[in-house]
Amino acid sequence: MIELKAKPIIITGASSGIGKASAVACARRGMPVVLFARSQDKLEAVKGQIERDGGSAIVVVGAVEDVDANLELIAKAEEAFGDVYAVLANAGYGAEVECASMSIEDIRAMFEVNFYGSLNLIQPMVAKFRERGSGHALMVSSVLSKIGLPYYGAYCASKAAQDHFCRGMRHEVAKDGVFVSSVHPVGTKTEFFNEAAKRSGGQLEFAGSGDRFMQSPEKVASAIVKCLRKPKGEVWTSVGARFAMGASVMMPGMTDFALRRMVGKRAMGSGQ
Repeated sequence: MIELKAKPIIITGASSGIGKASAVACARRGMPVVLFARSQDKLEAVKGQIERDGGSAIVVVGAVEDVDANLELIAKAEEAFGDVYAVLANAGYGAEVECASMSIEDIRAMFEVNFYGSLNLIQPMVAKFRERGSGHALMVSSVLSKIGLPYYGAYCASKAAQDHFCRGMRHEVAKDGVFVSSVHPVGTKTEFFNEAAKRSGGQLEFAGSGDRFMQSPEKVASAIVKCLRKPKGEVWTSVGARFAMGASVMMPGMTDFALRRMVGKRAMGSGQ
């Protein structure tokens, strides 16, 4: 088990949801936390919560898709807390849009945040970890990294890209004493779905429409802290979802049958 006390961590998308919950959970383990997101006010609120609990945190405002902002983030983290032990690339968004007609510009914008935004932080930090011979990089992917869900093709693809890069990278850098993990939560009760609805132009029909497959961000945060203490390659927060995604790969015909039914019900409901 790795002792996390006094080991700094950078968390992107730290103003709400999984990022916020992870920041609070890590701080309670004694980790100094560097909070990164676009909203100064929300980040300051998270910082205040951490400090009231006796933890340490700093706020850095910026966008993950900005390469220079990520380098500035790393510099400020090191200035405040010294060598950073871990990074959690969590920032991302989704939209419920038909794959066949989603604009290339919108697809590219999603990848810039969800995938390239992760690499903008992970790659320079992994280089530092390798030099020191220790460190832990985590990307918050999704259970949907294992399946192409209708109307979420761009989101699933961006999460799959994170998943594959994490798998390849963790074997490349393991010999250098560096851990790389991907996190695969199911639907989480966060602002993610509100934002996805805005970007989709209406109420979501395929995801976020009920509580059946939803978890709290605190549950995901707890799993992330557990992985930091005892590193492993993939972090799953639902055993059922893990088996379901495995079965979907093993039985693609059955998976396509289920997805066709899903699309058919959507068409009937919308009168298409």
